[in-house]
This record gives sequence, structure tokens and C-alpha cells, in this order.
Amino acid sequence: MVASVAMIAVATLALYLGGLAFWLLTVVIALLMMDEWGDLLDLPRDRKRLAQYALSVPLAIMAPIAAGPGAFALGLLAGAAFFVVIVTRNRMLAAGVLYCGLPVFSLLLIDVQTQGLMFTLWAMALVWASDIGAFFAGRTIGGPKLAPRLSPNKTWAGLIGGVVLSSVLAAGMHWYFGLPWRLTLATPVLAVLSQGGDLFESWMKRRAGVKDSGNILPGHGGVLDRLDGVVPVAPVAALLVILPALIG
Repeated sequence: MVASVAMIAVATLALYLGGLAFWLLTVVIALLMMDEWGDLLDLPRDRKRLAQYALSVPLAIMAPIAAGPGAFALGLLAGAAFFVVIVTRNRMLAAGVLYCGLPVFSLLLIDVQTQGLMFTLWAMALVWASDIGAFFAGRTIGGPKLAPRLSPNKTWAGLIGGVVLSSVLAAGMHWYFGLPWRLTLATPVLAVLSQGGDLFESWMKRRAGVKDSGNILPGHGGVLDRLDGVVPVAPVAALLVILPALIG
């Protein structure tokens, strides 16, 4: 929990500073995630580095002083995944490029919108609230397991607790900051999606036969362990944020 609080504080500060600070933090995190993804696939060091180098190209283009998070950067991200699968013949490694890069693209895309600071904070905070609510509700209430074969500690009570706390957070942001209704009402669904991301990463770890995705956070696992909920939430949140522009 201490590591999670520290990461939340760092992410919030970088988001508040904005621009290069937030971009740099997301790039570092994405490259660390890519390294851990390679470890979960039990790949040699050179394959992991190849994937990181390929991923670094679209990440660099997403910088505020470059093209930024637009169609060009998204195309390069898809191209990086295609390059990796062609060179390595490993579809899971190529999928990792998208798994690690798409959330960064999505968060940066949200951040450059009008009211981007609030929208990005909402997208990240709902995941934090989902994790915190699930942790305390699961410990306090317990009850039937959510997916015992994937994650024996997760319960239905934890899932509901995470959804409730995320929804309360969104309602508070709607009342205090004017968070749009479409984002407020979508929050419970995104909270469930966040828990789904956690279960997917649990499946990856069980498949690899490991307890944690890494050891960069002593006693708390790896970066993937802390951000598995952000991965599926960020792209959907970005679509919801830019929806008026898409249909307008």
C-alpha cells in the first residue's frame, strides 16, 4: 500500500506539472512495463531490448515537443508492434508493445484536450479508487471468490467495493469539478474493466509461474502489478473523452 501511495503521489505531481514531465514519466513506466512483459514471456534479454527499442520510437513521437499523441503516433505504435512480430515471430511480444504503449498514448491524448488535467486525473483516479475499494471491501467483508483459479484473494465483495468507491469519486468530481455526465455514468463500468485488467495480469503471472511481474518495488512486485488496471481503462476513457469531437 505504501508503494501504491508513493506512485499515486508521483503520478499526480507529474500530471500537475504537465507537458514534458508527464510525458517523461509515462515513457519510463511504459519501458519498464515492456521489460516485465518480456520477463513474463521468459524471453532472452535481446528480444526484450528489441521490443523496448521499437516501443521507444512511437513514445518519442508522443512528446509535447514532437508530433504529440495523434494519428501519426498511433500509426507508429501499430507499426512497432508489426515490426516486432515480423522480426521475432512472437505475437505475444508484439502484443506487449500495444499493451504497454496504448495506455500511454491514451493518457497523453486525454491530457492535451480542453480540461485535460481533470479528465486525466479522473481516468487514473478511478483505477486507484477501484483498487483501494476492492482491497478494503475484500478484507473487511470477504465472501465468495471472484476468480479463484486466477486470483485467490479477489472476492465479489471487493469488486463491488471498488465499483462503489470509484462511483463516489466520479460523483464528487462531477459535483465539484463539473465532470461530464457521460464520464460520471461510465465510471462504474470502467471500474469493472480495471478489475478485469488485474485478473488478466494475474493470468499472465500464473501462466509464467511467478508471483509478481517484477521486483522493482521491493515487497510490492513490479510496475505491471501496480498498473494492470490502467491498461484497459485508459483507451476506453480516451474514447469517451474525445467522443463529442468524433460525433460532432
